[in-house]
Amino acid sequence: MKRLILITIIVGMILNGCTLLSASAFTFEDEPRAGDVQPPGAETLDKKEIESAQPDDFSDSGEQGEPEEPEPEQEEVINPLTGLPVENPDNLRLPPALVSVTNFPPTARPQAGLTFSPIVFELFIGDGMTRYLALFYGDYPQAAPVANDPESELTDGLELPPAQVGPVRSGRIPYEYVRKLFNGFIVMASAYSKVADQLGDYVNVFGDDQSDVNSAMIGVEAIEAIAQDTGKELGGEMLEGMYFDPMPPESGADAHSLWIFYAYKNQVVWRYNEDGAYHRWQDDADGTTFIEQTDRLNGEPLAYENVIVLYADHKVQKEYIIDVDLLYVKRGKALLFRDGKMHEIYWTTRSEEYEQTTGKLRPIRFIDAEGNPFPLKPGQTWIELMPTHSPYWETVDSDKYHVRVNGRSKGSGHWGVYFKIDY
Repeated sequence: MKRLILITIIVGMILNGCTLLSASAFTFEDEPRAGDVQPPGAETLDKKEIESAQPDDFSDSGEQGEPEEPEPEQEEVINPLTGLPVENPDNLRLPPALVSVTNFPPTARPQAGLTFSPIVFELFIGDGMTRYLALFYGDYPQAAPVANDPESELTDGLELPPAQVGPVRSGRIPYEYVRKLFNGFIVMASAYSKVADQLGDYVNVFGDDQSDVNSAMIGVEAIEAIAQDTGKELGGEMLEGMYFDPMPPESGADAHSLWIFYAYKNQVVWRYNEDGAYHRWQDDADGTTFIEQTDRLNGEPLAYENVIVLYADHKVQKEYIIDVDLLYVKRGKALLFRDGKMHEIYWTTRSEEYEQTTGKLRPIRFIDAEGNPFPLKPGQTWIELMPTHSPYWETVDSDKYHVRVNGRSKGSGHWGVYFKIDY
């Protein structure tokens, strides 16, 4: 009876066009059976691959299974001297380089590398001249093609030469105070012996053309190598203390521009720009022709989010040796220009718990009248060192010296500062 039923089922399947498969048809083997024919280049799935396949993998829609979870984004690392993220966080472990950059003669302009400097100090060096001490910390300068430069067009497509900073000139006494405050090292083109004796942790570089005072430059790769060779590794609170906030303070007076008179042939104008920064202009050592200052590395304007006039005691030891009191100051006056406003604030380098417990110093801190941190705008900061009795006032907007120095216009938003030092 059972045999009859089986025969009946088989006959019925044949009549209905069905194919009877043997159990061996469902066996899985690593290699094809004899007699099996595969097209050239055909691939076979082994048992494990078929078993691992999910229904979604072979769906007609072509959609895959559940998407993989994206890798978590790396947390941004902030440069404590700018309040902005850095591309290479490892560089923050290296000490800052403090490079002595010349501003005179005017043939030194445009200087190289200043658009990459988190903080630049400008200080009076005598005979109406000023010099820069530019800090390089975090992301180092990089060369870039200069827009609208015929030479750049000729070298289009070629690899750019390594970036350099400079021109580098001799050291000054205040450099040592800044070095201690920022735990860095000085790069200079030598110094007067009585000045060099007061400096620590410095490197000398020299030009390759004795007839050109502006020939001393230092490569960025050399700066990084020196920073690594110092053996210093920064960490913790060593460079903390500056406070940044993108939201402008509610207080402040309008500040469309700032004119600084160091000498008739050394006048600086900072103009607030729609990009949210102050752009630097300077006369061409003639008192009349004002030129927007740029960086020769990339042709970009010198634009700083914060410009600070920092009042400090100046002591003239000799005509070209001027000391500036920057260490352990409880409170000094300062003017902050940010977001088109001027704020009367204070600065301090007083010894607090960190200094007393570690024996080390921290950067200059900017505070309000109650001693609370005063916010700078995230970005770069340019600091003009000024004798304590140098006057400031609201003047008028003009390129003429006698109009600016005599102008008085409260509420104009055009400020003037007149450098005044006792010899």
